[in-house]
Amino acid sequence: MFKKKRQLEMALQNISPHKNPRVELEQYSTPSIIAADLLWNALSLGDIDGLKVVDLGCGTGILTIGAALLGASEAVGVDVDKDSIFLANEQSSTKHLDNTRFVVSDVSDFFEPADTVVQNPPFGAQKLNRKAADRIFLEKALEIAPVVYSFHIKETLNFLVEFVGDRNASVSHVFKYKFPIPKIYDFHTKDSLDVDVLVLRIERNP
Repeated sequence: MFKKKRQLEMALQNISPHKNPRVELEQYSTPSIIAADLLWNALSLGDIDGLKVVDLGCGTGILTIGAALLGASEAVGVDVDKDSIFLANEQSSTKHLDNTRFVVSDVSDFFEPADTVVQNPPFGAQKLNRKAADRIFLEKALEIAPVVYSFHIKETLNFLVEFVGDRNASVSHVFKYKFPIPKIYDFHTKDSLDVDVLVLRIERNP
């Protein structure tokens, strides 16, 4: 078990991003400094150690692997993209983790129960048949787990509080980040753009 957040960040720095990111899936890799901070907060709130953690839309596995390194009894990464899952499996193997598992699946078809969900879903920002994609992920997360950590664009906070409230859940914590979007797609005009995002910790109500 790591004693400092910085140790976790360093362990996650060599997780490779998507080799051929697909624009329709909005495949932006979560930076290690943000992944480590989120997971460290989740650990401190008792939502990782000894628990089953599911990462919906896991990409190349940074949140899944991070949860495993912090003592999850099992960390399961789920992604519809086979290439991402292959790379996630490869990177988990290099760290000799025996508590990770990766599944190729659309999130709508995944039904395993979990203790905690961590996810950085598509925001639907490109509107390429993915509008409101983050809501699909959020509904699935609340279906399978009592505690959810989920990334969203800052401007959607009020909507999301109402959204989860309508599903018998509530936001207990809000973590704020500047999420760097690198120039990886042809339509990008800047080398990098910082987007204000929130991670919501959401609990299903008793």
